[in-house]
Amino acid sequence: MRIDRAQPIPTADLHALQSEIELLFEQEIKFHFSAEENVLFPAARKFSELIPLLEELSADHTALRESFSQAIARRTSPEDLPIFAQRLATHIRKEERQLFERLQQLMNAEELAALGMKLEEALKEAAQSCILPNEATKLKARK
Repeated sequence: MRIDRAQPIPTADLHALQSEIELLFEQEIKFHFSAEENVLFPAARKFSELIPLLEELSADHTALRESFSQAIARRTSPEDLPIFAQRLATHIRKEERQLFERLQQLMNAEELAALGMKLEEALKEAAQSCILPNEATKLKARK
């Protein structure tokens, strides 16, 4: 959201945004991707109707890892950031609105509870606090 609201992104703020993206990846996203790939996706693969969606989500992870890598290496341009932000937002919505919703319909309460516990264990290394924006990346009022 901050990237979207920062449009157009001033070149002077680019390094700060890339630093924040790096922190987000290192403290949270890499753990989420790993938990999804090692716990959630295998559980969902039991339902053949979800396999095309899982393949799409896995491809999203690959593309998003590359985008994070570009930001971490400080090779992201101000024009690349909104595309990256949109790709990440679309991926999250796809998981929430398609995968999670369908799993809740296909799995019983006990299966969902067991999956939740496995995910919780897989995510124990992820940061448990919000990453606060720095001065250059915090939301500013639109003019």
